[in-house]
Amino acid sequence: MSDSSLNIQRIDTRHDNVQEALAVLRDKLSPQGNIVSEAGRQRTIAVFGEPLTPQQVVERICSEVQKDGLETVLKYNRLLDGAELTAENLRVSSDELEMAHAAADPDFLATIRRIRDNIMEFQTAILHKETGIERPSGVKLTQRYTPLKRAGLCVPGGAAAYPSTVLMTAVPAQAAGVAEIAVMAPPTDFGSNNPDLLATCHEIGIKEVYRMGGAHGVAAFAYGLENLDPVDIIVGPGNLFVALAKKSVYGQVAIDSIAGPSEVVVIVDQTTRPDYAAADLLAQAEHAPGASILVSCSQDVLEETLAELERQVATLSREDLTRQSLEDFGALILVKDQDEAVEITNLICPEHLHIAVEQPYELQQRLTTAGATFLGNHTPVALGDYVAGPSHTLPTAGTARWASGLCSNDFLRSSSVLEFTRDAMLEVAGDVQRMADMEGLTAHRASVDIRVDG
Repeated sequence: MSDSSLNIQRIDTRHDNVQEALAVLRDKLSPQGNIVSEAGRQRTIAVFGEPLTPQQVVERICSEVQKDGLETVLKYNRLLDGAELTAENLRVSSDELEMAHAAADPDFLATIRRIRDNIMEFQTAILHKETGIERPSGVKLTQRYTPLKRAGLCVPGGAAAYPSTVLMTAVPAQAAGVAEIAVMAPPTDFGSNNPDLLATCHEIGIKEVYRMGGAHGVAAFAYGLENLDPVDIIVGPGNLFVALAKKSVYGQVAIDSIAGPSEVVVIVDQTTRPDYAAADLLAQAEHAPGASILVSCSQDVLEETLAELERQVATLSREDLTRQSLEDFGALILVKDQDEAVEITNLICPEHLHIAVEQPYELQQRLTTAGATFLGNHTPVALGDYVAGPSHTLPTAGTARWASGLCSNDFLRSSSVLEFTRDAMLEVAGDVQRMADMEGLTAHRASVDIRVDG
């Protein structure tokens, strides 16, 4: 246990260049693929024989999987995860899933069922429904939504097991009506070898679980393997190599996002309990890496929260990792007023935004760039991570400016259906002919002319 005080970055908008400080923080967390630790560099040299960047590693792995399939996946399972697997046991058997489920704690399975029901209720409620218009002239226009056939879910398994990620990715797909759902998790004790993870899959009806992770797992989902059909969409979190691999295969398949480390901004005022605020910051920092940013217009609350951070971090099972995460990626920002808090938060575009102030609703209306927003002192981000209903798979690294969190609608494809009567076609024929003439597309005009003249 460390006795040293937290060396967390402090920003005072009265004296500091906030945009410059935030840009430095954003660069640290952005999944650009050009930053690697010395340990990571040495491991890359050991595997590939040269100091490739993460981007180059991913390009090589994805290309090899596309070319050689299963042989490449088994090779990288061995080289990167130390797992000696074969074609026969790459997929978790139905017997293994059933045994994990039978051995699971009944209270744990009851929790899984309650969470599944919460997610299903919300994801079904927001699901797009077929809609359209009919015009008196004889025009019927419809927007139709149909589920994708097959989805691939990425579940991390490096530092912890994540049954919650199975729920937060699979249940939205099930709500959308996806017929085939495949899960990949690395062949580790926290991944596809984890009994609780396998029990969760069995409980919610997932029959396909594969012992693979990283870029080779993403590529396997995208291009397919012997006895593994390619998917239509790949969703879910992962490390830098998973993020870059999803970016690489986009276009071959759909993806949800290119996610970086987890992040939270907590906005506080004089009414906020500092121990609550500190607990919320620590909950993201323990992801390690995870960015935890406090925005306060009260110097007293900021100082009290810092004191709580120093007290509470010493009680955590992942103290060292959490402490380092706070010091590397955390920040305490002192602002002049709530208007400046809004301005800075919209600039950050956080994955999670906790508005822990006396009147959160007014601020919420002006805070437009968060992946998910949590209102009031009794709505910690952990509720969204685990039980509420919206997916916890959210945009990071500033992409919440334009990207959205995963939901059931991401597993739908939309298509338009058009139907005109002859009279309705004749009514707009002149406009079609005029546009076709302007664009020089004579066959377009002819396809209408033949009907007008017929």
